Amino acid sequence: MKRHPTARDLGLAGAVSVLASLAVAVAQDVQPPFIIRSDVRLVLLDVAVTGHQGGLVAGLNRENFDVTEDGVRQPITVFANNDIPVTVGILVDESLSMAPKRAEVLAAAETLISKSNPEDEIFVLNFNEKVTRGLPDAVLFSDNIDQLRSALQRGMPEGRTALNDAIVDGLQQLNLGRRDKKTLIVISDGGDNASHAKRREMLDRVERSLATIYTIGLSSPGDPDRDLGLLKELARTSGGEAYFPTDLANLATICRSIAKEIRSRYTIGYPPPAGKFGALRHIRVYVSAPGRSGLNTRTRTSYRYEPIESRNSN
Repeated sequence: MKRHPTARDLGLAGAVSVLASLAVAVAQDVQPPFIIRSDVRLVLLDVAVTGHQGGLVAGLNRENFDVTEDGVRQPITVFANNDIPVTVGILVDESLSMAPKRAEVLAAAETLISKSNPEDEIFVLNFNEKVTRGLPDAVLFSDNIDQLRSALQRGMPEGRTALNDAIVDGLQQLNLGRRDKKTLIVISDGGDNASHAKRREMLDRVERSLATIYTIGLSSPGDPDRDLGLLKELARTSGGEAYFPTDLANLATICRSIAKEIRSRYTIGYPPPAGKFGALRHIRVYVSAPGRSGLNTRTRTSYRYEPIESRNSN
């Protein structure tokens, strides 16, 4: 029997995915399945909507959105505004400079886990000069808070920071997840000073990935490895958000906000227009609603459309 490809088989940057059955479920106003299969290829966007004061806006419909690719309006063929489970990776910097902040970071990460969808599948990567999986070797993902708490505690602050390597490894593990929506949360106090992967290589992986990336930068102004620009670029390119708290007491509030946003984002899909494979395509998502002014969207700004075979070989 022929196996239909899943979203993780076809997932390209900008979330090129397979969601025709989701469109049917939404049209019938029923809860969609969490594993969605089809032969239809779509660009799948994970979209946050905020009001003029920055709060998340829920309850919008397909008619409230317009999408353009390279300036040309695209037909929205898939839309969902419910809390769909996500594959989530939490990447925790365990370099030596993080030691004084470690207790607050781990407590905040636990808050994020506790406020996530109970159906989410989550993993933890601890990184310094090397990247280490927090969960036991036989466990790729977990929804057990005690097991995930142990995964967070497994790291040991020492050495330098291999941020690029951690993001590359995190994106690779996300691809093994069963959920069609993917998210990385990166908590670090500086730039990269120990990775094997080059910055451009890592950013290329981000452009080809399904993931939305949230970054929390904890570096001080005098840190020679501080790279706020990279953390901002990761969030902007993927449609996430970058945070730079000046007080560690705010970490738990930030993680609580990230968990809420992940659960509140809209899913929008459209067929990718014909064109050259591998080229960077630019996306804009517009939102409007009668009687509501100042609405803004945040989502992936670009993606690379590739043959399935190219994606599967990565």
